Amino acid sequence: MRSAVFTLIVAFISCLFSTSAWAGAYEDMESAIKLRDAQAVIKLLDRGMDVNTVNREGDTLLIQAVRNDMPDLIDALLQRRARLNFRNRNGETALSIAAFTGNMTYVQRIVESGAEVNFFGWPPITYAAFNNHPAIVEYLVKKGAEVNAKTENGSTALYLAARNGYTEVVKVLLRFNADPTIANQYGETAVDAAMKGNFDEILQMLRDEGGRSGRSFTLDLSK
Repeated sequence: MRSAVFTLIVAFISCLFSTSAWAGAYEDMESAIKLRDAQAVIKLLDRGMDVNTVNREGDTLLIQAVRNDMPDLIDALLQRRARLNFRNRNGETALSIAAFTGNMTYVQRIVESGAEVNFFGWPPITYAAFNNHPAIVEYLVKKGAEVNAKTENGSTALYLAARNGYTEVVKVLLRFNADPTIANQYGETAVDAAMKGNFDEILQMLRDEGGRSGRSFTLDLSK
């Protein structure tokens, strides 16, 4: 009986020391991320830190590595099979952040590692379109992203590009048959967005697409 109790006490004390040690390791990890010291984080991973550790803001190490432009850490995390599709409190994945920042290398590495390119919320193609990254939009479509994927409020990548006057993104999306007549929850289409912004070139492109595809909508180019 005494032996069993002693064993439990030793296990409890060991657990306390382990918890304290990893609390310190977590602080070391946060400091290393802030300093963009990839090797320091990798050493912590080698010592046993969870590859999917989440910080106080709800970001995994992979999301933090992409956000802080740490290619060596990204490679190390992908090699260790970090969760690719984990979504933070804003619904963002590592691929979402890479698409938004326009880093094609990171986008390719993450997609080639098996990340999902389609999901509810703000799928990566909408992030790329919103921030004017036509090459990434094209890459994602070629990798299976839905060209008419919508954000939570129903806005397509084409709508977001048209609203912001991103001509090259609009060209890419139309080349892959994006639909300019899809309305979001506010009843606005890509056509409406381009008209409001007085983006005449985009309006002309949308009109040409309507004629080519047979889609019907009215454009007032006098605005």
